[in-house]
Amino acid sequence: MDHDLAAELHRRAEEDQAARRLAATTHDGRDMCRIDADNTAWLQQVIAEHGWPGVELVGGKGADEAWLLAQHADLAPAFQRQALELLEVAVAAGDAPPRHLAYLTDRVLVAAGEPQVYGTQYTDDGDGSNLCLQPVADPGRLDERRAAMGLEPAAEYDQRMRGH
Repeated sequence: MDHDLAAELHRRAEEDQAARRLAATTHDGRDMCRIDADNTAWLQQVIAEHGWPGVELVGGKGADEAWLLAQHADLAPAFQRQALELLEVAVAAGDAPPRHLAYLTDRVLVAAGEPQVYGTQYTDDGDGSNLCLQPVADPGRLDERRAAMGLEPAAEYDQRMRGH
């Protein structure tokens, strides 16, 4: 395991989450966008050097944090698609949790204007109001697909997203 890389992932994930908390409070996302762009450039370099930072390279927490940075790389959709391809391989090899693949798959699809597969992505009015699930393909089989990725039923996730 690369402990230095895991520590840097942790530092960057903490910064990512702090920026999101601040943006939610101030309704100013400039710091969040700056941090996301910096984290994306850094993660691209890590992937170029090491491949996908999965459990074997950075441990379980580090793998979670690598996925988080890729999930928030919305300003670089081509990179997000590349990360998704690498994550698919990592999940198939048991080096990353399937839930990461579900969330990033949906994020990439929604960004491309396509219906999501796992029902993980919501939209709101920018101030947190009017939370709405993004369109889902084949909604009748949504819970079946979610269960296959280790996710809770859609109704439970929806309640959690709404803070109930």
